[in-house]
Amino acid sequence: MVAKIKTGRSITGAINYNEHKVRLGKAELILAQGYLKDPVDLTFNDKLQRLTDLTKRNERTLVNTLHLSLNFAVSENLDKNVLQQIADDYMDGLGFGKQPYLVYQHHDAGHPHLHIVTTNIEADGKRISFHLLANRASEDARKQVELTYNLVKAEDQSKQHKLIGKPLEEVDYGKSELKRSITNVVTEVVRTYKFTSIPELNAVLNQYNITADRGSKDSRMYEKNGLVYWVLDGKGNKIGVPIKASSIYGKPTLKALDDRFRLNEMLRKPLKEQLKGAIDKALLHPISKSSFQKQLKEQGIQVVFRQNEERRLYGITFVDHKSKVVFNGSDLGKSYSAASLSGWFKIETKNQNQPIVKPANKDVRSYKFPDNISGLTTPNGNSESLIDMLFKEEQQDMAAIGRLKQNTRKKKRRGHSH
Repeated sequence: MVAKIKTGRSITGAINYNEHKVRLGKAELILAQGYLKDPVDLTFNDKLQRLTDLTKRNERTLVNTLHLSLNFAVSENLDKNVLQQIADDYMDGLGFGKQPYLVYQHHDAGHPHLHIVTTNIEADGKRISFHLLANRASEDARKQVELTYNLVKAEDQSKQHKLIGKPLEEVDYGKSELKRSITNVVTEVVRTYKFTSIPELNAVLNQYNITADRGSKDSRMYEKNGLVYWVLDGKGNKIGVPIKASSIYGKPTLKALDDRFRLNEMLRKPLKEQLKGAIDKALLHPISKSSFQKQLKEQGIQVVFRQNEERRLYGITFVDHKSKVVFNGSDLGKSYSAASLSGWFKIETKNQNQPIVKPANKDVRSYKFPDNISGLTTPNGNSESLIDMLFKEEQQDMAAIGRLKQNTRKKKRRGHSH
């Protein structure tokens, strides 16, 4: 997450800038912290007067406006509730948690981002210092938010385009250093995928020949909430020596994963309908299980069937490798459960006696973006980085604040201010 801080002398200009975007349908007010009304019930004067009432309590302080933006990676599709929590946590860390502030979600750039407007004048007229705000307090608050919500780090956003297209590799027992290979896969999967249980996590890890294991229910490890990671052979059997979760970088233990499960429950909600739409298209007509898998695989969605020895389908999991989200069929809705879908699938006419093979889905993992993604060419022929392009709109937005202030001062000189 990249945080950009701008201080100024005009609360009116900062609010006007965001409200103009709202009127154009390019932004919406999602949070009004410290206000007596819900965001949808606030008039422009309500928004303005709550903050200007504070600035009037210390008229000696001329620089009294804080207008900042929180910018997320292109891949981060965050629910509105999560964005509200991120804004609250960041403002707390910044030292402005007790101040009233307005949070706008903007939809007019190539990346998700928020704008927040507040003042540094407190209710008793005291001033919150802006000195070192961007360097110290903001850095600490940003890093804590990134950690809590598993966001792409600010320092990684500038080089994220270089990492795209470098897929994880399956762990091949005996051909690579075991612990390092497991650590690489587990760390990346836990960081990027939205899963809500160990089985859902394993639906992803199994594709790289790894499984997270709690042990049998009567084992001491299960009783003590332990967790280990195994390498799997080509048939899905555990081989070698397991690696304790606590010994892996980032410590993806059961306790840590339980916290991740709760957060992912919220993070994956906005991606639910998109996945259901892809499944619905594949189910326009009765279809065999293998054709169903193949059709969705072409869209980057892996279908994992769970079948017993009699080949009866008792569970189904969907892994969307593009959106990095995992859903059990029943979590998408009753009609997507194994029980409902099994009646829709046609009987396979071939390979009836073949064993169930773990889908490799190598096409998804080996997908490469164009080589020139880090140096896209603009219409005028200039080459600029992906990050520069994504933030160009944002840079123009922040520059517009200055122009709004100039217009306001001109109006006052002409005697037209309200």
